[in-house]
Amino acid sequence: MKITDVQTILLTGPCTGDPFLSEARQLRSAAFIRIETDAGITGLGETYAGYFFPEGVPGIVDFFKPILIGNTVDDIPELWRRMYQCGNFWCRVGLGAIVLAGIEAALWDLKGKALGVPVYKLLGENWKGGFPETKENQFVAQGQLPAYATGGPSNYPLEKLGDKIAFYQSLGFQGVKIGAGAYWKETGFAVSIDPAEAADLEATKAAYVRQQFGNDLRLLFDAHMGNSPTLTWGLETATAVARALEPYNLFFLEEPLHYTRPDLYAELRRNTKTVIAGGECLTAVCEWQTFIEQDSFGVGQPDASFTAGLDQFMQVASSLAQRGQHIAPHAWGAGGSQMQNIHAGFACPNTVILEVAPAYGPLHSEVIGDSLLLKNGFVQRPEKPGLGIELTDETIRRFPFVPGTGEFNSVPGKILTT
Repeated sequence: MKITDVQTILLTGPCTGDPFLSEARQLRSAAFIRIETDAGITGLGETYAGYFFPEGVPGIVDFFKPILIGNTVDDIPELWRRMYQCGNFWCRVGLGAIVLAGIEAALWDLKGKALGVPVYKLLGENWKGGFPETKENQFVAQGQLPAYATGGPSNYPLEKLGDKIAFYQSLGFQGVKIGAGAYWKETGFAVSIDPAEAADLEATKAAYVRQQFGNDLRLLFDAHMGNSPTLTWGLETATAVARALEPYNLFFLEEPLHYTRPDLYAELRRNTKTVIAGGECLTAVCEWQTFIEQDSFGVGQPDASFTAGLDQFMQVASSLAQRGQHIAPHAWGAGGSQMQNIHAGFACPNTVILEVAPAYGPLHSEVIGDSLLLKNGFVQRPEKPGLGIELTDETIRRFPFVPGTGEFNSVPGKILTT
């Protein structure tokens, strides 16, 4: 079985079926990579770059395409090394590495289909170092992992936030992640960088959620720091918030600082009992290494559609495991990204929870089909060959790509409106 073609497919569709998240984001773009073979079997992967800068993906895929044509999927790490070396000057980290994640995922999907094996099993064969079973990661061996609904902004007033969490519970979730600050439909986001104000807002929110939903709800906060040029927390504010949240038993506080200072992440961890998570914006093992060595995260969040490839994901997870740390795969791409992270999560014994888009839209549902099963708040281990994803001609026809629908941070001169 030899590779005959490599294609990029860009799509635009509804961001979500979640009525609360839809207040802030209506459309999403996605970039899929499809690999064809002379045996008639195709592999499909997604790069999370398609959510942000879809226009940049096809040229990069075409750059790497000649390296794959005529080859088999017998040695995927070697094919990845050839591509990575070829783009050495510009893809060690960043956009090139992110696109490689989608290409490599398609190779794993292809190999899994050819062998009749789910990708998580293929990845698990390469796990190095083991990891002790703890109360946090005990579910991996049972073939299920707890899931949380990734809820985006904290819709205000607080009563609406309560309605949002109740909605996620009605979908079967026992864990919820909500954003820092407040999101008002009429006026948009309200985030403070003042330590006292920010700490008071987040503690008030956490107290309300615990009062309404109890202590059994897995509660996660996402600070999304670095998304604003003027409203990014510094160490003082992040520390004040993390300490204020200590009484509320958060599963973790995600991205309370910008990624420019791994040393500050490490200092923050030393000064709070709140578990600090991060890593979704790190794009290759070499970029992760500084954060790992400094123990910047209590829980690492590699993304299997962003962190340069599934094998790179496994290396990151293994390095964290060797330091006694867990992972919680990040997942906010479309259906391919979702399943790549589910398979990668099940391949790693130090996975503690999976991120799942609740009430997801057609760029999830039509790609995933019935491959994602949520039961009693737990994602069940997928068993279909490959990644269990499909992209039909009908889906491609219904959701043609609309230029400019990638998400970005608004700045003067370029404002996000979709």
